Amino acid sequence: MKIVVLDGLTLNPGDLSWDALEKLGELAVYERTPPELVVERIGDADAVFTNKTVVSREFFAQSPSVKFVGVLATGYNVVDIAAASERGIPVCNVPTYGTMAVAQFATALLLELCHRVGRHSDDARSGSWAKRTDFCYWLNPLVELDGKTLGIVGFGRIGQAFARIAQALGMSVLACDDHQDKRLESESLRYATLGEIYAQADVISLHCPLFDNNRGMIDAAAIARMKPGVLLINTSRGQLIVEQDLADALNTGRIAGAALDVLSCEPPAADNPLLGASNCIVTPHIAWATKEARARIMATAVENLAKFVGGCVQNVVNR
Repeated sequence: MKIVVLDGLTLNPGDLSWDALEKLGELAVYERTPPELVVERIGDADAVFTNKTVVSREFFAQSPSVKFVGVLATGYNVVDIAAASERGIPVCNVPTYGTMAVAQFATALLLELCHRVGRHSDDARSGSWAKRTDFCYWLNPLVELDGKTLGIVGFGRIGQAFARIAQALGMSVLACDDHQDKRLESESLRYATLGEIYAQADVISLHCPLFDNNRGMIDAAAIARMKPGVLLINTSRGQLIVEQDLADALNTGRIAGAALDVLSCEPPAADNPLLGASNCIVTPHIAWATKEARARIMATAVENLAKFVGGCVQNVVNR
């Protein structure tokens, strides 16, 4: 069996091993593959793995040897699922690798909004503290989370994990999701409508998949319904937010702060309004990328192919 990894660098920049995948066949790993080289690099491979490289209908038409497509992530929108299904090719993803990694990162973003540890450290190390008369100072308001309300939009595995952490910090949680497990409700957690979250939450965190009906859900109209001074966190998908509307709300103080691990276009254009917005933390889509989480992706991706070879596929998104 010939196996090709089109863009292995994101998953494995050198701290993991491809050995387990290589045991399944003749392996070629490329760090990145531009669109014009996809067909050439696949050649007569039987199995193809991709992270963000687009595998289009045209690709399937020109690569008749391919029998399996593995996605080195949970999201699989880079693969033309309909075209794969028409040819009987299973597309297998990695569904649950990053629950605690993303929940932990969302917590880090929340705490950074509340304390700006990095900003204060940089200021102190720059010599500013040594020049002060007073023994302590702060550059922005410091926020205590105990007693505050967290609104979580999208209450799947990651949302639930983040809720547990927030409850440990003394927060109450309002959860919004179409699928509700009432057994999760408690004195400090209940399901709520999106409108209730906008009206009551001190912090709003997005953990929902991107669909046509929620694209741009955080716009000027939604922001107008939120509590003044709310904090916003997004570790889900950048397209959930109308970025200019959020930037305007940050610059006027209507929203006190935002922490975003995702933007609508990645990498972003240099003139993305959120890159220069007030009280806005932007990180380069790294919530998922702990070594432990990436090792789980690798292990599941190998297992997906091994199961396919053995005649029992798993994690198939196009059954």
